[in-house]
Amino acid sequence: MKRFVWRLSRVLNIKRKEEQKKRVELLEITQKLAQKRGELMIQKRILENIIDSLTQEHPKSRLGKQEFFLRCSTTNDELIDKLESKVNEIETQQKEKVAEVLKVKRFKEGLEKLRVKAKTQFIKEQEKLEQKELDEMTIIGFARKIMQRDRFGNSIG
Repeated sequence: MKRFVWRLSRVLNIKRKEEQKKRVELLEITQKLAQKRGELMIQKRILENIIDSLTQEHPKSRLGKQEFFLRCSTTNDELIDKLESKVNEIETQQKEKVAEVLKVKRFKEGLEKLRVKAKTQFIKEQEKLEQKELDEMTIIGFARKIMQRDRFGNSIG
């Protein structure tokens, strides 16, 4: 039997590699997003802890610390805003990368289906050819037997 050769094998291999590459990129983006979300949560937790500690102090001793906190809070708010915008930006990148991965995956799966169909068709054609050869060999063998019978005087008729 002939070996199955599919013309689009290289394209399929390229798409498989492309999908793997995009999955790795998606993983990197997801890790980066998790890191930024962690930083954001830490900053918010620090502010909450400071506010909680201020509320637990005696009102007279708290006034100076509260004033200092309010002056510094704008810096912390800016940092939190930057982290939130970075998180949003990375989430957008992540969504785009997911879309890219899905697009490549669908294309690759389509190629794989085409390959399966082509291989099935190839096998059917090979089986037909083999059956045709077997039929021809049977006919030739039968014809030889008839010719030998006629040659040796075993004629029919």
